Amino acid sequence: MISTARRIANVEEYYFSKKLAEVRSLDTPEWRVINLGIGSPDLAPAEPIIDALANSARQPGNHGYQPYKGIPDLRKAISLFYNRVYQVQLNPDTEILPLMGSKEGILHISLAFLNEEDEVLIPDPGYPTYSSVTRLSGAKVGTYALKEELGWKIDLDELAKRDFSRVKIMWINFPHMPTGTTATREELQALVNLARKHQFLIVNDNPYSLILNDQPISILSLEGAADVALELNSLSKSHNMAGWRIGWVAGRKELVDAVLQVRSNMDSGMFLGLQHAAVEALKNDSSWFKNLNSIYAQRKNVAHQILDLLGCSYAIPQSGLFVWAKVPDTIADVEKWVDEILYQTKVFITPGFVFGESGKRYIRISLCSPEEKLSEARDRIGNWVKSKSLKEQSSKTVTA
Repeated sequence: MISTARRIANVEEYYFSKKLAEVRSLDTPEWRVINLGIGSPDLAPAEPIIDALANSARQPGNHGYQPYKGIPDLRKAISLFYNRVYQVQLNPDTEILPLMGSKEGILHISLAFLNEEDEVLIPDPGYPTYSSVTRLSGAKVGTYALKEELGWKIDLDELAKRDFSRVKIMWINFPHMPTGTTATREELQALVNLARKHQFLIVNDNPYSLILNDQPISILSLEGAADVALELNSLSKSHNMAGWRIGWVAGRKELVDAVLQVRSNMDSGMFLGLQHAAVEALKNDSSWFKNLNSIYAQRKNVAHQILDLLGCSYAIPQSGLFVWAKVPDTIADVEKWVDEILYQTKVFITPGFVFGESGKRYIRISLCSPEEKLSEARDRIGNWVKSKSLKEQSSKTVTA
C-alpha cells in the first residue's frame, strides 16, 4: 500500500462531499429528497449572460489557452463593479486577478503566504475550507470566536489581547456564513488597524455582500486596508453562477502578484467564453438584485416557519443565502436529530457542527430551493412533528 502524504492526515473529506452521497441514496421517484443544505442558487443567471457565453463559444478562435491574469475586459468590468457597488477604485491591470471561483483563491493565497511555522486565524463558526486549506499548507490553525451574545460578531477587545507573533493570515467573512451577520465599517476598520499593528494579512471572503444586504462593504474601501488586506469575491451567489466557477482576488499589486505566482503554476487560464459571460454579468443593475432579493425574502419567511415548527430560535435579520438557528435545549444530539429529520421526512438540513465548535447547537437552512419546495418541506416536517407529538402523548397515557 502506497502511503499518503502526512499533510492530509488531519484533513477529512469535505462534509458535503460525503453527506450528499447519502442524501442522494434516499431519493426515490415516489418521494424525493428536499435538499435545504447546500447554498447552490437554483435560479438562472440573467439571459444576456447565457447569450454572451453561447456567442463566444461559437467563435472558432475562442477555445485556446487564455492569459493567466484573465482578459483585460474582465478585469476592467470587475474594476467598474467595485467602483459602482463598493466605491473602491482598483487598477484593472495590477490589482485584480480573476480566479476559477473564490474557493480556488483560498488555496492559492495560503500557498503564496504561509510557512509551516505560521498561524492562521479562522472564525468559529466559519467556512470549513479555511481550516482544511491551512492544514494542507502545513501551517497552524488558530480560531477566534464569533459570539452569539454579540450577535455573532467578533469580540474585538478579546481579539486584541491575543498573541499575534506567529499570525500570518486572518480570514474574515462578512456578510458571514453561516450566521448571516454583517460587520460595520468601524468594526472592519478596527480589524485593519490590528493587522497593520501586528503585520499580518487579513483576507475578507465577500461573496454574500449583495444577498439580503442593504449596505455592501468591501474591506478595500477602508483606510490603510491596501497595505494589509486582500478580498475574495465571486459571481457564484450574487449572480446565480455557482457552477460557472468565476471569481477573483483584489488588492495591492504586490499581494496580488504573489497569488498569481502560485496560480500561474496551477492552471492555464479561464475559458474565454466564461470570461465574456462574466463581463456581461457584472453589468447587472440594481433592479436585477432587487428582484432576486425579493425572491429570497419570500423564501426566508417559509424557512422561518420550518424553524418555528422545529422549536428553533433565530435572529432577524440575517444576510446571505441561509438562515442560522439554535436548536431546542431538549435536543441532546443535533447531528442525530438532523438525521432523524432526513430519514423521517426526506428533508436535509445542515447541522451546525460542520462550521466549528461554536456551531454544535445550531442548524442551517439554505434558501436555494423554490418557495413551493420549501413549503413542501414545511408541510412534511409539520406532519412529522405532529405525529411525533401524538406518539409521545399516547406513550405517556399508557404509562400513566
